[in-house]
Amino acid sequence: MKRHAIQKLTDWKNSPNRKPLIIRGARQVGKTWLMKEFGKSEYKRTIYINFELQDLMREHFSADLNTQRIIEGLELTFSKINPQETLILLDEIQECPKALTALKYFYENNPEYHIIAAGSLLGVAIHENTSFPVGKVDFLDLYPLSFLEFLDAVGEENFAELLDTPQSPNINVFKSKYIELLKKYYYIGGMPEVLNVYLDTNDFKAVRKTQNTILETYRNDFSKHISTSGKLKIDILWESIPNQLTHESKKFIYKKVKQNARADEFEEALSWLINCGLVYKINCIAKPDFPIKAYEDSKTFKLFILDTGLLCALSKLPARILIDGDKIFTEFKGALAEQYALQQLKILEDIEIAYWVSKSGNAEIDFVIQTDGYIIPVEVKANTNLQAKSLKFYREKFTPQISVRTSLADYEINNGLLNVPLFMINKLDDIINTFK
Repeated sequence: MKRHAIQKLTDWKNSPNRKPLIIRGARQVGKTWLMKEFGKSEYKRTIYINFELQDLMREHFSADLNTQRIIEGLELTFSKINPQETLILLDEIQECPKALTALKYFYENNPEYHIIAAGSLLGVAIHENTSFPVGKVDFLDLYPLSFLEFLDAVGEENFAELLDTPQSPNINVFKSKYIELLKKYYYIGGMPEVLNVYLDTNDFKAVRKTQNTILETYRNDFSKHISTSGKLKIDILWESIPNQLTHESKKFIYKKVKQNARADEFEEALSWLINCGLVYKINCIAKPDFPIKAYEDSKTFKLFILDTGLLCALSKLPARILIDGDKIFTEFKGALAEQYALQQLKILEDIEIAYWVSKSGNAEIDFVIQTDGYIIPVEVKANTNLQAKSLKFYREKFTPQISVRTSLADYEINNGLLNVPLFMINKLDDIINTFK
């Protein structure tokens, strides 16, 4: 399995301003595999420490913050460390808060050591307000595999490479192949364990069983960090997301979670889901202007989960409906297409994501993204239907330099309007760069 984040790790290794690195991401997105694979390919030696499993190492790092003592203890345990040839991996670092703080002192006193830490997003967030080494560490955010990474994993590297040339006529020739693969990605998603099960078995029932196991693991995680009553609220909110996404207006409404529910009643539950990386909160903006953060309404938002495959599992969507026909593209009201598009946009670097609704409520743009020099409306269509009244209204009102409509229609650029196939949305930043 090839992850594009390996290149980011290589850039980190070679940076003259390298700091200890923290890989952030939800559970089971592949953080441990990624850093071990990187160590195997780029270093002569890797020292792997798991603070959840190795009590002695947890005690060792917790004694004090003297980095020379810490290194000496590691050498007593693992033998002599050559800083330039050895990668030190600190996994489940949320289980050892002192280890998080120690990263600051490694940066200040011993920057020659190459250190990567990983842990649950939720656990790292808990400690961020106390001993977190602000400004003393680098970050890498890891998400489920993108559609392009999925293509590589299932042996379709040539089709992934073809998307590097969006105007190639062969993309249209093999469009049905891309749609077939896109449907599989919708159902399987980008969770590494789920994808490995599919590659090993080619069995969608085994895929769903693995997805359900991951969902149950997440539910069990809720219990570790929050009260019983709080867990019940998280469960209810989490289970409501598929239903919320299938409505024409995907704005999150608390009363759809529970009758007479109030925002303050579920505020903590929502924060937990966001902090552990299971949910993405996309706020509505009053005006598409720089910076879009300044125009966000935090009380009006849409919620998405981290992976389209897990959304299918949470929705109990049968594989045959999605894989064997086009029915799903019209009957699921674009929920999967919008979830998929958001999941791919999250992977793109240096963008902010929101959405926009007109004051009258008659026009809504699925996503508005802020990238270098541009604020771009992104309209998501589940099939080849190019009627987009909301996008037309938005363009007439705000005259953006670039607008994007992503669907199953062919790639086309017309007067600043980009028709980008859904299976090509990963390439959006490259396409936008052609306008600079």
